[in-house]
Amino acid sequence: MTIKRLTLALAAALSFAATGAGFAQDSAPPAQRVTADTPPPKLIVMVAVDQFSADLFAEYRSKFTGGLARLASGAVFPSGYQSHAATETCPGHSTILTGNHPAHTGIVANNYFDLAVGREDKRVYCAEDESVAGTSSGSGKYAASVGHLLVPTLGDLMKARDPKTQVVSVAGKDRAAIMMGGRQADELMWLVPTGLTGYRGTALSPTATQASAAIAAAMAQPRPALTLPADCASHDIAIPIGGNDGRGGTVGTGRLARDGGNFRGFMASPEADGAVLATAAALRQVRKMGEGSGTDLLVVGLSATDYVGHTYGTEGSEMCLQMAGLDRELGDFFARLDATGIDYAVALTADHGGHDLPERNRQNAWPAAERVDPALDPDKLGQAVAEKLGLPQPLLYSDGPFGDMYLAKTLTPAQRKAASAELLARWRAHPQVEAVVTAEELAKYPISKRSPDVWSLMDKLRASYNPARSGDFLVVLKPRVTPIPESGLGYVATHGSVWDYDRRVPILFWRKGLAGFEQPNAVMTVDIMPTLAGVIGLPVDSAKVDGRCLDLLSGPATSCRP
Repeated sequence: MTIKRLTLALAAALSFAATGAGFAQDSAPPAQRVTADTPPPKLIVMVAVDQFSADLFAEYRSKFTGGLARLASGAVFPSGYQSHAATETCPGHSTILTGNHPAHTGIVANNYFDLAVGREDKRVYCAEDESVAGTSSGSGKYAASVGHLLVPTLGDLMKARDPKTQVVSVAGKDRAAIMMGGRQADELMWLVPTGLTGYRGTALSPTATQASAAIAAAMAQPRPALTLPADCASHDIAIPIGGNDGRGGTVGTGRLARDGGNFRGFMASPEADGAVLATAAALRQVRKMGEGSGTDLLVVGLSATDYVGHTYGTEGSEMCLQMAGLDRELGDFFARLDATGIDYAVALTADHGGHDLPERNRQNAWPAAERVDPALDPDKLGQAVAEKLGLPQPLLYSDGPFGDMYLAKTLTPAQRKAASAELLARWRAHPQVEAVVTAEELAKYPISKRSPDVWSLMDKLRASYNPARSGDFLVVLKPRVTPIPESGLGYVATHGSVWDYDRRVPILFWRKGLAGFEQPNAVMTVDIMPTLAGVIGLPVDSAKVDGRCLDLLSGPATSCRP
């Protein structure tokens, strides 16, 4: 089976035909050069590719011949940064169209803990409404909500200026659609095992309902193994993972085959990205976005690269297939937009980077890569300290062996002091821990205004720190320590660290007639919103954002309209 056939079912249902195979051909139509006097585009398309690191972009850039090749012919910032420390999906997406660091968006992690919340589950998912009765933070058990986002998005500001502006957000994950779509989106949806869904109690539009049915039908069909392009042969090396617990096996030589009804298998393939892009194209068409008097916003969140990275790692044949598919799917999507004659502009970035599994790292010239010591599990660590000091349990709350750590609120001041001293001593003595910083230290530290490539550890942590939501401590693991203690099929690698392999992402801008250039100096994802606002002449209060407008015009003129 070739990549070409992945989205045929959805393409037929939505009249969106996929073309090509492998790294597909794509060419942008010619246009007059964009200048400072060129009117704003009629449509802004914001694409976020989950876990599309700057390293992946650099590795595959010479092979792109489809949509990614087109974007790479525009204004290219290969050293973009999700500059903060908590390089996870929700915080990263919260920066892209708000212009603010997580310290100001309030989205400090995918999950944080609110020990005062009125339910047994004290963990709070970044995109849920924990006040809804009968819900919890677990996957599929929460009520999705934008309520935790503390600042407006580009779409919200566009709507405030012109209520006729249309904003549509479609993504593979709810947190991507929500954090970029904002509060005022006309339609907002994401992929689920039954196709597409939106907020609880909100009905999908007829077009979205049709797309949902087509996606569900595609998910129900089994997919045989894909044909590996010649360009991917060098990645076709089996890496043993797992142990004697029945989860052993290999990654690296997969072909993205799946059984019918396998939702995770669907998500970990270019098929998922094709479904999102086809839906976005159909919604644009039926809503006539980009055909009115103003500028509309179409937000697209593509999650397959992240699923592939977690499931198989970033350097195997599976990721090579995904990069080829992503390139082709974006090319098909842009061809669909080209056919409308609409003047549209595209921005593409990622919510975070990613790192390969340590087992393959060790084979590829990085022998020090390792998995985290199970002793750093916060539940085990908290229990050990509580038993030693005679303190009540649970003592410590956290979502993993690094990041935000929360002490129980039931402790007396003396107990809190003793527990803190013991925990800090254990963390700082552990050879896999780079640093531990307290909330008190971060609260006194200013948010950096320097270039993100020279940020200190404290700079990175401060950009993720929000006093109402962050932990009492922030634990940082050393470079290339994967915070998954045991590797098993289905979850072998991750991200979330303060290190540049997780922080660095490409930032690309394209518009017909825009003279391409490359700026290798470091910029940030918080610069995207003010940049797009400048392109459409939307005033942004610089005192309310952390980013700045990037000039997309090569030469003395500027795209940063006043």
